[in-house]
Amino acid sequence: MKWQLIIPLIFLYSLNLQTNAIAHGVKIEHQITSAIKINAAYDTGTPLTNASVTVYAPNNPTQPWLKGKTDNQGSFIFSPDSSQSGSWEIKVRKTGHGGLVSIPFQVDESKNYAHNITNTNNYLAGTSNNYNPLQKGLMIGCVFWGFMGTALFFWRFRTSEHPQEDH
Repeated sequence: MKWQLIIPLIFLYSLNLQTNAIAHGVKIEHQITSAIKINAAYDTGTPLTNASVTVYAPNNPTQPWLKGKTDNQGSFIFSPDSSQSGSWEIKVRKTGHGGLVSIPFQVDESKNYAHNITNTNNYLAGTSNNYNPLQKGLMIGCVFWGFMGTALFFWRFRTSEHPQEDH
């Protein structure tokens, strides 16, 4: 009798457990002038201070071209080699959080810097808690299914100990 009351209470309690996750990702924005400036921040908007920055040149994407750290506002500025046009890869990391951004940098003959900004952040750590209602319903259904399956599994043993008599 007690199990019949506990299972619905557990299910109702699990519906009420929506809290914000503690984990967070990193957002990297950039500006291009004669130099490239990036701003790195957590999803919450807090700057990624003193994060390690590794810059990879377009002609050698496996060897770091420059290493440095972000400032107190999460900013990092560098002047790319004007003889190397292409996508500069910039990796920002701090204590398990970070991202990678690819910045196209083209230089024409008159030394005018042309660029096509495509921000391709790859969140290396952190998640976003933006589930749609269908996903939430599916997760709740799976939890409920698991509780019911477990309850029925143990209910089977209880009924096998006390077989019903046929009249």
